[in-house]
Amino acid sequence: MIVVVGATGNVGRPLVAELAAAGEQVVALSRNVTAGEVPDGVRPVRADLADFAGLGPVLKGADALFLMLAPELNAPGAPAAELLEVVASAGVRRVVLLSSLITATRPAERWHGRMGEFEAAVRGSGLRWTVLRPGPFASNTFAWAESVRARRTVFAPFGGIAMPVLDPADVASVAAAALRTGEVRGGVADEHVGRVYALTGPEAVTPRRQAELLGELLGEKVEFVEHTREQARAHLVRFMPPQVADGTLEVLGAPLPEESAVRPDVERVLGRPARTFADWAAGALPVFR
Repeated sequence: MIVVVGATGNVGRPLVAELAAAGEQVVALSRNVTAGEVPDGVRPVRADLADFAGLGPVLKGADALFLMLAPELNAPGAPAAELLEVVASAGVRRVVLLSSLITATRPAERWHGRMGEFEAAVRGSGLRWTVLRPGPFASNTFAWAESVRARRTVFAPFGGIAMPVLDPADVASVAAAALRTGEVRGGVADEHVGRVYALTGPEAVTPRRQAELLGELLGEKVEFVEHTREQARAHLVRFMPPQVADGTLEVLGAPLPEESAVRPDVERVLGRPARTFADWAAGALPVFR
């Protein structure tokens, strides 16, 4: 049995679907998940992720755990090591942690929450572990959906700064490979134990080019209007803490070389290239129509 934390998110949802399609027994864990949000045969479980002790019964019988830092876990709280003790005590043998590339590129920055603490706890847990460090997601452009639908316009900062944005479904596929015990590219999933994967898309794409690609797929021009950093910050602080907004803008506006570099790990694990932004956008197009 595989337990997926954050089962209704950008990575968790396709991960649950992929595991279920492969015949795995899956528990979809989220604060508000419902049976209608998961595939047939998947057991939805609502749980308070900050209640570590309460997660023990949910994990009983599980072989593997996909762990992402939902808001309850990323906020100040009990030490991450306590959660990993609960995981190990429940009999879980394998854990895949969804972290972030910035944990490695900006380790001294605290605005990205407790990712570093959870990475350390996973490494020291005695379990078979894999850490996934994705870069920015292509799905972040869902923030543009309303203005694209209404005005065929994208408002965003740093129009000329290219980043190798990533399809969250590729992250899910890498996680599935690490979680499963079956055959993976001629080997077994144990090849992923003790590995840290840096995950990116196959090419760096600017926001301006992303808007152009959306227009090509829609068959109509999508205008790009560049916001200043101050305008972008005023928008971001409406739904994230100011320090997180500032950190996000720093990465997007002045990425370090290792943050804008294309990494090979998606292709190494999956045996195929990572999906491009255009690939992702083609599947997400109804949201922008």
